[in-house]
Amino acid sequence: MNPFLLIVVPLAGAALAAAWPDNRTRPWLLPAVGVIHTVISFWLLVVPPPVVPGAWLAFDPLARAVLPAVSLLFLLCAVYGVPYLAVRAERPNRVFVASLLAVLGLLSAGHQARHLGVLWIATEAVTLAAVPLLHFNGTARAFEATWKYLLVGGTGIALSLLGSFCLGYASLHGGGEGDLTFAALSAQGAGLSRPWVLAAWVLLLVGYGTKMGLAPMHTWKPDAYGEAPGIVGAILAGGVTTVAFTAILRVRAVVSAAGAGATADRTLLVIGLFSMVVAALFLLGTRDFKRMLAYSSVEHMGILSIGAALGGVGALAALFHIWGNSLTKGALFLSAGNIRRSAGGHTMDEVRGMSALTPWSAGMFVTGMFVVTALPPFGPFFSELGVVRAAFAAGKWGAAAIFLGCLVFAFFGLTRVVFGVVDGRPRPAARTTARRFPETVGVILPPLILLGLSLWLGVATPAVLREAWAGAVAQLFPNP
Repeated sequence: MNPFLLIVVPLAGAALAAAWPDNRTRPWLLPAVGVIHTVISFWLLVVPPPVVPGAWLAFDPLARAVLPAVSLLFLLCAVYGVPYLAVRAERPNRVFVASLLAVLGLLSAGHQARHLGVLWIATEAVTLAAVPLLHFNGTARAFEATWKYLLVGGTGIALSLLGSFCLGYASLHGGGEGDLTFAALSAQGAGLSRPWVLAAWVLLLVGYGTKMGLAPMHTWKPDAYGEAPGIVGAILAGGVTTVAFTAILRVRAVVSAAGAGATADRTLLVIGLFSMVVAALFLLGTRDFKRMLAYSSVEHMGILSIGAALGGVGALAALFHIWGNSLTKGALFLSAGNIRRSAGGHTMDEVRGMSALTPWSAGMFVTGMFVVTALPPFGPFFSELGVVRAAFAAGKWGAAAIFLGCLVFAFFGLTRVVFGVVDGRPRPAARTTARRFPETVGVILPPLILLGLSLWLGVATPAVLREAWAGAVAQLFPNP
């Protein structure tokens, strides 16, 4: 199976969606392409193709460890998208469907990028392709969120481009030939100019950290996640942020090969802990349940950064967490989207008693909240436990204490908002709105399956996944 199909099929689907004449049948292209993409990615997970040395794009061990999770999330969001767009029939969906498929293709390219320039192009293209998705609702707040996403995200992409130039110059300054593949940069190792490597690391961490939504570069997230449709929030939280994290992992491997791995790990640890602290504080104060999910995403990006800072064991836990967080966040965003459409509001002051109006969505929202705060035996519990164990093994007792404290405060913040939304007596206006947006199988089944997969991931993690994560760690940390 050719891994380039993971890029070509979604982009071809996007072109077909742009030319498709019927607004009513066009959304079916989403699950059609999603099924093909998922079959290919899981086929390559089980039967990984050989990686050609020097290739700019390849389904290498890191792509194998992460991309199937993105593909699975997209498929279930695509299934959800058909009834969602049927409900939103008042708005044309040509650009929405085409953009969503383009994002999938570009994410596939970003995860398979083994060249610094190709990685930057793919991540910038993902940023641009996501813009029409953010202002799909057409409100003033949605346009404001879109501009903030563009300005902050564009700044991050500009910094990452400057960091790419610095890393390329570090290679040339050290006698390299200008080969910007990650394998060639790592092979040059100590020959890379250390000052330029450190400058590149700072710029690339800030640049791609902005795409991840690490604090303090997270300012675009609350508005974007709060105003975008639930399906878009799920893709952003579980897919777009993931490609930025894998970019940081690839760059960190080069920095480590240049002899500055300890510096990179310290910065990852500090920014990860800072993100968790900031997220916990905002979770204690927010009243908007979709912005709540944005701050939860900031927290979990911090968890990934902390895992990457703790060596191979921590990176293994971080890769595990990518899967658990993607599946769980998908369920949370989709169920939150159901609640928001049914209630006609987005804050605790406007929404309450949703357990009576949307019992299935409210139940999944509560369950997802417990899962994302590390309820055993779901996947995030074991991945976060792996990060804590890696911190103890590395002697980072203070970091582990802050990590656990932030989890506790985040739990308090999440439960405050979630139970405020689902409990109580529904508002009269919400009863009228809920009758116009009834719960159907199409909008209930995808988030329910996502929660089931998160449980399956924790209870019976497949051996092929553990082997794929171990292979990625061996690629990123060749010297244990």
